[in-house]
Amino acid sequence: MKIKGFGLPLLRWRDVLTYARYGNPEPTCRLVLSESDWAARLTPLQFRVLRGAATEPAYRNEFCRSYAPGCYGCAGCGQLLFAAETKYHAISGWPSFTQPASRNALSFQFDDSHQMQRVEVRCNVCAGHLGNVSADGPAPAGLRFCINSASLVLVGE
Repeated sequence: MKIKGFGLPLLRWRDVLTYARYGNPEPTCRLVLSESDWAARLTPLQFRVLRGAATEPAYRNEFCRSYAPGCYGCAGCGQLLFAAETKYHAISGWPSFTQPASRNALSFQFDDSHQMQRVEVRCNVCAGHLGNVSADGPAPAGLRFCINSASLVLVGE
């Protein structure tokens, strides 16, 4: 099955686990900056989320209830991450998406912090923390990318 509008095969949970375990796809490019350069480039909240792997408050974030058309990019580097048409209301408190914009837009790693076993999602270009992915999303792929609004920018159609 293809992602509507992208012509890409669906990413599935087994793909996420394979990437987290054996290595992620190569990004189109990489952006590496010093922590002071990141601090100058980002707002304090963006810096805490993207560079410090913080989580913003549930439901009190910019894109939780927004369904504007366009695409969502990384607030750190601008990498295209998600199409607005893959966003859905997951009642999680954070923007949720069913599929990434491309197979190499995101990187995945296992996260055992906070006495939980999760799969962390990062931007594959700048390594900024975005959120987590789980296998409790809607059909057909069953993925839920739960992403911090502070790590995203909305780019118009």
